[in-house]
Amino acid sequence: MAPSVSERLNALRKILESGKNSTQEELRDMLEAKGHNVNQSTISRDLRKIGAIKGTDNKGRTVYRLSDISQESSFVAQSVGDLILNITHNDSMIVIQTSPGSASLVARHLDMNKPADILGTIAGDDTIFVAPSKDFSIKQTISAIRESF
Repeated sequence: MAPSVSERLNALRKILESGKNSTQEELRDMLEAKGHNVNQSTISRDLRKIGAIKGTDNKGRTVYRLSDISQESSFVAQSVGDLILNITHNDSMIVIQTSPGSASLVARHLDMNKPADILGTIAGDDTIFVAPSKDFSIKQTISAIRESF
């Protein structure tokens, strides 16, 4: 019988808790070694489900680690101003540009705190698209985003 989704998620958490930051390919190999048949899209979904954050290692590879929400919130509150490079808009969408590798951390903060009731975010490596609520103007939403940090 194949391992359950919760068993797979727990195995992924344990791999990341070990402190070894890993690429998706490395994570797939480690999970397969533990009996979990997974592909890249499954790994990607699972990483989102467990709240893993993306970063860059000293070799420039994209790696994942678990975030400690209390540490993350403290980190975000103290230094996110340094991570955000620019906030622009086109009257319907807000675009936040961050330092490389920081977009997922900033987007997670926004998704958790929902300033101005934003609908959600889409984060790349250094760019975030923010879908604002129709109940707030773009300028109100940008102001609420800045105040949340």
